Amino acid sequence: MSKRIGILGGNFNPVHYAHLFIADQVQQLLQLDEVQLMPENEPPHVDVKTTISAEHRVKMLALAVADYPNLTLNLSEIARGGKSYTYDTMAAMTAEHPENDYFFIIGGDMVDYLDKWYRIDDLMKLVTFVAVKRNQTILSAPKYPVQMVELLSLDISSSYIRQSFAANRRPNFLLPAEVLHYIKQNNLYNS
Repeated sequence: MSKRIGILGGNFNPVHYAHLFIADQVQQLLQLDEVQLMPENEPPHVDVKTTISAEHRVKMLALAVADYPNLTLNLSEIARGGKSYTYDTMAAMTAEHPENDYFFIIGGDMVDYLDKWYRIDDLMKLVTFVAVKRNQTILSAPKYPVQMVELLSLDISSSYIRQSFAANRRPNFLLPAEVLHYIKQNNLYNS
């Protein structure tokens, strides 16, 4: 039986309410069977030294989605190891489950950079890109076909959360309490 599956990839360092809000709202708006949050193993564009272990990021994601049956984890990039390229991941997923329709969720600010993605023309044949347009985002005419979804903007960033911990401030109300507790318990993000 075919499914409509959303994929929200990212570093999730740490996961926060904006990630969860986007995944949940896109799932509902597009009537997807589920949205899979897919942590990158080794992002091709992020300084590896600033990324905590995949083990911690996965545990925080599991805590964050525990009460949301339509939000699940996809650990294929962690399991594969190495650099995480969306094309490689989606080629493997569509080969394994050709019956499914995949919707790859990106921020509206990424639309103009799609031409820089690894094997973007081939990737376009495998997924439907869904761009979350926030009210402050101005987009030029997309070069590639992208389904636009407009959502309320939650201006939360993982880097702000990490900076808060480094400055010995608790970023309350920006991420689930279970994730905040996990970070404190495991002494993550302290300078």
